[in-house]
Amino acid sequence: MTGRIFRKLFIIATLTLGAGAQAMAQEPIKIGWTAWSDAEFVTKLAARVIEDRFGREVELMQTDIAPQYQGLSTGSIDVMLMSWQPDTHADYVERVGAKTVNLGLLYTHARLGWAVPNYVPESEVKSIADLAKPEVRERLDGTITGIDPGAGLTRLSREAIDAYGLDGYELQVSSGAGMTAALQRAVRRDEWIVVTGWSPHWKFGAYDLRYLEDPEGVLGSFERVHAVARMGFYQENVEVASFLSRMQIPIDDLQAAMYEAQETSYEQAVSDYIAANAARIDYWVTGEL
Repeated sequence: MTGRIFRKLFIIATLTLGAGAQAMAQEPIKIGWTAWSDAEFVTKLAARVIEDRFGREVELMQTDIAPQYQGLSTGSIDVMLMSWQPDTHADYVERVGAKTVNLGLLYTHARLGWAVPNYVPESEVKSIADLAKPEVRERLDGTITGIDPGAGLTRLSREAIDAYGLDGYELQVSSGAGMTAALQRAVRRDEWIVVTGWSPHWKFGAYDLRYLEDPEGVLGSFERVHAVARMGFYQENVEVASFLSRMQIPIDDLQAAMYEAQETSYEQAVSDYIAANAARIDYWVTGEL
């Protein structure tokens, strides 16, 4: 009798643990993202593939960069697809990097900088140092148009103002959408403007812009963008994590898709990208060439 009861209890416990593990494995994958054009396209592309090819539910969690790194370190976010390294997010990586797992490169040849419309004469404004000229500061109303306060680009832009002695300038922080709206208004009115920028970004396809030279190198050089996960995510989601580790996009393709998203929608741009790159998506999913 004791043996039969023990076997029954063992079977019940095994089934219960198995069901619990299966339920845990099928919890939604939480992906953090910021309202930047490249982040939105890459994140929604990854989410679509995870849902369609792996049958997993995805929960997109929009927030600033700092809370995303914090969420990865505490486990409240599973993945983020916008870790700019080695310089832009260096302070975040230094603080919580040991509590996260780098899944690999998403794209390379990314960069940061300050940009102006090409109708701003290069003879007057070629480098960031030229902004210190009183007549240039007056034309710009002493304003550098920036993005969200938690962005690495915002931190570096504040350092650039100090490094170049841009007294009388204010870094106007808002959001990526706020920055592009201000740029659109200035271009429509043929007004001078300096915006904090990065590549890839759809605005370089929509407007005729150029980066200002940065002789002091304050804003850094070329960056690489990584997918980063919380500790334990790979072990619990091997197939999805492996997909993300193979998900690399040529930056020209990404920039073109981002521009299309502005003309249609991110959902449509994702659908078109998947349809036009079936072999690439298959490799991301399966690892087979």
